[in-house]
Amino acid sequence: MCDTNTDRSQANRIDSMPRAKIMVVEDDRALADVLRYNLAQAGYEVHCASDGRDAINQSRVKLPDLVLLDVMIPVVDGFEVSKQLRAQPQTRGTRIIMLTAKAEESDQIVGFSVGADDYVVKPFSVKLLLERIKALLRRGPADGNDNADVVVAGNVQIDRVRHRVLVDEHPINLTPSEFRLLETLIRQPGRAFGRLELMEAALGEDANALERTIDVHIRSLRKKLGLARVHIETVRGIGYRFCEPVSESC
Repeated sequence: MCDTNTDRSQANRIDSMPRAKIMVVEDDRALADVLRYNLAQAGYEVHCASDGRDAINQSRVKLPDLVLLDVMIPVVDGFEVSKQLRAQPQTRGTRIIMLTAKAEESDQIVGFSVGADDYVVKPFSVKLLLERIKALLRRGPADGNDNADVVVAGNVQIDRVRHRVLVDEHPINLTPSEFRLLETLIRQPGRAFGRLELMEAALGEDANALERTIDVHIRSLRKKLGLARVHIETVRGIGYRFCEPVSESC
């Protein structure tokens, strides 16, 4: 079972470790137990769910900081769980790492498009997974208000205080990583950003992420922006930039 009471006394002795709440959504009991044990040893408060409906219900009550979400789970699959977590105000900023045996880029695109912050293919190293978790949690909650302000470029408006993006005055729902990626681009319109720069800005200090991960995020972001996707221009051999169509300089 995924009750961490027996592990907490030991974890609590590690005063310097975080106490962020992590929910493991995995129907493979052996893997769930391995993850639970290692997360508890790292000092996290761990909760588990073995199907999608239970994960959604628990998340509404326990409000985890991060969800490790298997895609192929019973009742409600991981993609739908991610969509529902992003649709609810109380869980909209929850970090989501999808765990799956699906390694195709098309599957990753679907995962990011429904709200995943990261995508880890099975089998994986638990040690490296813990590093990815730390990288996401270091960025804090999605609605942080540091250096809060509003940036407007063309018909796109990004509000760091409310963690909101408007296109033609209509709100669009972005994942935390997509928000940071758009924010990085929109603050310096016309500047070409390399993929490594965007990885550091949007995905954190995750040395295991591939450069093409940014391409997947950009593809998902463009889809959500609709007609405003023309603002994000590909710079061959370099990366991407935010460009207002009316500006010839872009």
